[in-house]
Amino acid sequence: MSKKKESVLEGFKAFLMRGNVIDLAVAVVIGAAFTNVVNSVVKGLINPVVGAFGTQDLNKYSSCLKSPCETNDAGEVVSGIPIMWGTVLSAVLTFLITAAVVYFLMVLPMSKYLARRARQQAAQEEVQEAAEVSELEVLKEIRDTLIAQRGAGTAVPGQTTAGQTTTGQTTSGQGNS
Repeated sequence: MSKKKESVLEGFKAFLMRGNVIDLAVAVVIGAAFTNVVNSVVKGLINPVVGAFGTQDLNKYSSCLKSPCETNDAGEVVSGIPIMWGTVLSAVLTFLITAAVVYFLMVLPMSKYLARRARQQAAQEEVQEAAEVSELEVLKEIRDTLIAQRGAGTAVPGQTTAGQTTTGQTTSGQGNS
């Protein structure tokens, strides 16, 4: 295989393996399955309720713009201009039910979860910031104490003063005589 074909295949593989593409594929599959659920709710619950007032099939509701409206056995219009407002009503109800279920079962709980998580993360950041500030204050106090000790002439352990170490020996290596 040529180097160009390998790079094209590698690019395609990288494209497919990105999280967005996989998330989109999962969303499409779940959306298709969810469509069946919504259609079942419309056919099993909504249409019978509407059927209590008329026919159970919303698609049968229509008006005739130009009379007489006649259809044959196959459902094709023979004469007149029918307005199929039942089909539109069915689609609108399906959309509203889908939107309500998606909002109340997916969007609302997820937004509450993300808000709770953001509050917890903000609280953790505040605690960490407070710890950093207190640590900084302690370091400043240590610095100020060391500066004060140097200024007062107090020897700090390990510090040399006037050519001597804290052990009392001179820097030339000879002891006191």
